[in-house]
Order: sequence, then structure tokens, then C-alpha cells
Amino acid sequence: MKTAAWLLGCVLGLVVRLGAQVPTTSAGEPFAIATFHCLGLYWSPPDGAADKAVRVQFRRAGETAWQEGLALRYNPIAETDEDLTDYRGSLVNLAPNTTYEVQLTLAGTSNSKRLTGTTWSEQFPIGETVQVRNSYQPLTISESGTPWAYRVYDGRGITIDVRHQHDACIVVNASYVILRGFTLRGAGAPVTGNAKAIGALNIKGGRNIVIEDCDIADWGRLNPKTGFGVDMDSAIYARDRNLRQLVIQRCKLHDPTCDGSNWSEPTYPTHSMGPQAISLFDTAGNHVIRYNECTSDLEHMFNDVIGGGSNGSFRGAPGPDSDVYGNLISHAWDDGLEIEGGNRNTRIWGNYIFQTMMGIANAATSIGPLYLWGNVVARSQSKPNAGGGYFIKMGFAGGEQWMTGHMYIFHNTVYRADDWLQTGGFGGTRIVKHAVSRNNILHVRGPEDYSHSNNPANRDNSYDYDLYNGRVPPGFESHGVRGEPVYIPEAGFDPVTKTGRFELAAGSPGIGAGEYIPNFSDGPAGKSPDIGAHRRGAPPMRFGVGAGSAK
Repeated sequence: MKTAAWLLGCVLGLVVRLGAQVPTTSAGEPFAIATFHCLGLYWSPPDGAADKAVRVQFRRAGETAWQEGLALRYNPIAETDEDLTDYRGSLVNLAPNTTYEVQLTLAGTSNSKRLTGTTWSEQFPIGETVQVRNSYQPLTISESGTPWAYRVYDGRGITIDVRHQHDACIVVNASYVILRGFTLRGAGAPVTGNAKAIGALNIKGGRNIVIEDCDIADWGRLNPKTGFGVDMDSAIYARDRNLRQLVIQRCKLHDPTCDGSNWSEPTYPTHSMGPQAISLFDTAGNHVIRYNECTSDLEHMFNDVIGGGSNGSFRGAPGPDSDVYGNLISHAWDDGLEIEGGNRNTRIWGNYIFQTMMGIANAATSIGPLYLWGNVVARSQSKPNAGGGYFIKMGFAGGEQWMTGHMYIFHNTVYRADDWLQTGGFGGTRIVKHAVSRNNILHVRGPEDYSHSNNPANRDNSYDYDLYNGRVPPGFESHGVRGEPVYIPEAGFDPVTKTGRFELAAGSPGIGAGEYIPNFSDGPAGKSPDIGAHRRGAPPMRFGVGAGSAK
């Protein structure tokens, strides 16, 4: 006969495996917060200090050899408890549904702690399945599943088209649910007063929500005051501060109803405004947005493709302990990925971003650390036939007081697909603080443009081992390579297969010229890697709904 304690232990073990975090609360004890491929690490040793890093070692449970992780830096953030601990950092490129042992050691001391963390399983436990029918009316989802039996709403083969008579196709206010295979069209009733943003799939409340294999298009409304789409009308939209563990995967979010404005419209000269694919506002985070295709055309432009708010805050979008990877992102007059706010253990990798002004926005990062690696950005344009932006926005929103988090930018590529290169790498001339740059191809439009910002207000930055052709501040890039990349003949993005080849050609600047970054660099440990997102000899990079599947 099983005891009550045994049963409770089984339930708690299942809850942790499914990603409902139960962090250690004892003073000074470390803990981990998981996603499918990452573990966010947290520790507040009593003798921590700014001049003491924490060494990170990890291994799969049952193995004997340790691997090195990236060291954790001391960075308590004043006037908030959203930072959780004094030391924060991430292990990345992990296997799903796998338990890891982690050893944390405070430099210069005998203080060492060991913890375990288990990444999420990609197989969700399924309970009841609800078959949904074609409809011209919105679907309301209010009945929850459980951590051990998700409730599936099966929309495969059906369409909900509300024909612009309703603001949403689906409204969700439930937990432990899976929305699978829906085709959604026509969200957004005509504007009758002050236009507040709507979502074709509107998440009002809940947690542990999975949205997968959906196709959402023709959403949004015309703002009669501007002649453009209502700002932030979104395919998927959420404002619930308690929303946690939202997974959006293998969806096509494309072609909104209305066009967004650019930065210099003759009748409406202001910040760009218009529809978005995904908008999250100040949620609790621990989300995963992966393998989606968020695309449009020049007549139906996004404001930001994936974004939200609040930018100058300790929360923001996508939220803490969140991952955004393997996505195909295009057609925004502002940011491809707006990753702004707290950015506590927020990780962005393996995305292909093109036809945007800013590739990735991070103004500001108030808590951190924010990790950006393995992304490819191409074609920067801020208005028709002119302009251009930056690979990473940098800078602040709401004042420099929000620029207190650390940022790590490794192995990214600014790719010259045509003449529309970014005019700035890291921030152009904007303020940059607490940023570490390694092994990036920062190919800007011309030698007078800035590969790295040299704003006099910059602080606590480290730039090195990058391949760059623009201006960089004095005293940086002592091991960097000045020049322009030369790619293999078949390089570039294939819009049919949604794959890309971005390897450097033999003899190109940047070959074997990088610095090995533990847990981030692809290839043998300790060997100098190629600079850029794509290692020579690696398979083609895959983006969108086909990414992440068996090669």
C-alpha cells in the first residue's frame, strides 16, 4: 500500500517534469527554472560580490564527465524582487526531458553547491479531446485540463472565420489546454471608438497553454484616424500578468488585414504603428515561442512582428525565463523581435529575421541576463526604398535607469542578402551598457556606419573576436577581424525549403578566428570556432514549422 507521502512525492515530481516550477526557497540555496532546451540558474550565496564570478559545471544525470557552462555574474537589481537572486544565468542547448546535475562554485571560496534540474518533455500528457466544428462565431475556451491530463481542443481541418464581425476568433481563459491545428480568419470588428488592441486568439487568463500547428491570417482593423491598421492588433495577444508557460509552436501567423505605417508617412509621420503577430504584456513568463512563420508582404506590414511591453520595466516581453528560437520573421517597419523589459534569463537563438528595420530590439534590459546567439538578420529597411536600422537596437526606454541587466551576444550573422544591410550593428550610436559581444559577423552598410556604438555614455561593455567592417570604439576588438565576410557560393536563405546556408568560404576573414564560448560555441571544446551563426560543415539552418524536426 502506498503512503500519502509517496503519492504526494509522485505528484510533485510530475508537476516539476511538466514545467510547473517549484524552486527551492531556503536562503542561499540555488534552484533552476526549465524550458525544453534550457535551465535558468539562480543563486544568492551570502559571500557573493561583484568581483566574484560563479563557475558553472553540468552533466547529464548518471554521467561522470563535467562540461563547462558560462560563468554567472553578480548582479542584484535594486528596488525589485523580480531579479530573484544575486547570481543568474542559463545553461542552453540541452536535451528535452532530461535531468542535469549542476555544480556552482563561488570564485575564491570553498562555497560550492550542487543542484539538479529537469528540462521539459516535448510530449504533453493528454486527457480529454474536444472536437471543434467550423464556425462563424468565436470559440470560448474556459474549461481547464490538469497538469497530468491536458485538455485538447482539436481544430484540425476546420476554420473559425468571424468575418470581421467579432474581435476574436478564440478567447482563452483556462489552464493546461492545447489548441491544435486551428485555421482562424477575420478577427477584428470595425472600430467604433477608441481602438484598443485585439487578438484573433485572445488569452484572457490561465497558464500552461499550448498553441500549435495553427494558421492565423486576415486579422486586425483599420484605424480611421490614421488610415493604417490599429496598433498591436495581433494574431495572438495576452495581457494577463499571471500568464505563465505559454508555448506557441509551429504556427503560421501571416498577412494581417491592414497595413502598418512606417516612420515617415506623409500624412502620419510618427513611430510606426500597426498589426503584430504575437503581443505579450508584462506576463509572468517562462514561455516558449518556437518554429513559427510570422510573415507578410510590403502592403501589409507589421509594426513589430513579435513584441509587446512594457519596455522600461522589470517585466516586459516575452517575459522572464522565456525562449524564442527557430522562427522565420519578416516584414516589420520596426522590430523583428522586440525583446525588452526585464529579460531575466531570456534566450533568443536560431531565428532568421529579414525585411525589418531593427532585427532584434532590447531597449532596455533591466534584470538580465539576456542571451542572443545563432541568429541571422538580413535586409534592413525603415521606409520604402530608403532607411535602415540596426542588428540589435540597444539603448533605453523610459530612461537609463532601466539599463542594469547583462547581455551576451554570441555567434550571430548580419548577412548581406542584397544591398539593404543594417546601418548599425550594436546600437548604431545609441547607448550600450553591460554587453558582451563575441564571434559575431557585424557587416554593416558602409565603413562609416557603426558596427559597435561609441556613444560616450556607454559603460561596462566587452567587444572582441567579431568580424566587422564599420566603426568600433577605441580599445575594443583587440582580437577582432576587420573585413567583409565571403560566403560559400550556395549561401543564403531558400524561401521554398525555409533553410539557410551562411557558412564562410575557405579563405574568408573570420575562419577559425573566434573565441570558444562554453555551452554556446558549436564544435570541439577549446578549438577556435568560425565567426558567425553557421559553422562550416554543419547542416543547413532550418527555420519555421520545419525547424527542430528530424534532419
